[in-house]
Amino acid sequence: MTHRVQDIAVALGCEAAGATDIFVDGVREPAEAGPEHLALAMKPEFAETLPKGRARVALLWAGADWQAMGLEAAIFAERPRYALSGLSAMMDPGPRFPEGIHPSAVIDPSAEVGIGVSIGAFTVVGPGAVIGKGSVIGPQCHIGANVRLGEGAFLHAQVTLAHDVTIGARFIAQTGARIGGDGFSFVTPEKSGAERARETMGDQGETKAQPWARIHSLGGVVIGDDVEIGANSCIDRGTVRATVVGSGTKIDNLVQVGHNCIIGRDCLLCGQAALAGSVRTGDNCVFGGQSGVADNILIGDNVITGGGSKVLSNVPSGRVLLGYPATKMDIQTESYKAIRRLPRLARDVAALKKAVSKLVESD
Repeated sequence: MTHRVQDIAVALGCEAAGATDIFVDGVREPAEAGPEHLALAMKPEFAETLPKGRARVALLWAGADWQAMGLEAAIFAERPRYALSGLSAMMDPGPRFPEGIHPSAVIDPSAEVGIGVSIGAFTVVGPGAVIGKGSVIGPQCHIGANVRLGEGAFLHAQVTLAHDVTIGARFIAQTGARIGGDGFSFVTPEKSGAERARETMGDQGETKAQPWARIHSLGGVVIGDDVEIGANSCIDRGTVRATVVGSGTKIDNLVQVGHNCIIGRDCLLCGQAALAGSVRTGDNCVFGGQSGVADNILIGDNVITGGGSKVLSNVPSGRVLLGYPATKMDIQTESYKAIRRLPRLARDVAALKKAVSKLVESD
């Protein structure tokens, strides 16, 4: 993808200086950039490695002294990392799937396929499914019965959309994403030890072996516009009502969203995060990697959980959490510091006990 420096700056809404008629055909880290690349020297510590490469032009922070760096041209961004989102889109050729419908694809006669849709090899489209115009469906995907997929979707290879899943426009699913599998819902004929332990905070009572009966998932999954799902992530369908993912939400790889969850708009779920069944979140929430949320928890808007946090109770809007069990980040940090001081405190107490004992013996 070859672009003129001035054209890149205009597209990003940035200022450019120097020989802005230079053409670049890719981006690189400063130390690896050649004369044909745009170096990503987006902050001073990155710019220090420019001499190791051969870049003629770089993406820099506002006010950077580009000439002192030996560059022939520069693009300046007030927020370079945000500019990188647009730049990367310009430079990304994307997966190259053939246009049209592959001969090996199996499409039910009752399915509706929009204008300009590409469907890859060995993909199956079920009865009553509707695929919006301009969508790209990669190879070996499965689109179940009565799925509604909005326009401009991009499903990478081996994505599964189970029956009765409804998805808005511009949806992106990475390889192996699974949307609409059954929820993990099982029940015993009599109250189980796990139920008693939860009620009593640890006492499961007299237990006996019991079979687990499946509660079938009768609901679907409803996903808004501009949602992205990472590789090998799973979103379970609802038990009776639908599991919901709000518009603009982005879900990383290996994330689990349980049955009946309702996720707000513009949320981020980072790698290996997991929401148990019937969790409700507000808008603009961020769940750090390996965060976990217990079932039936209510979470307000603009909540952030640090990596590895385990949320076991309802969370008000605006709260930043960390730890297990998750508490306010500043409290958790102080608690951790106190735990680190415990060995020294124990030694001090032992020394005091020894000193007191000697005093008592001398009396």
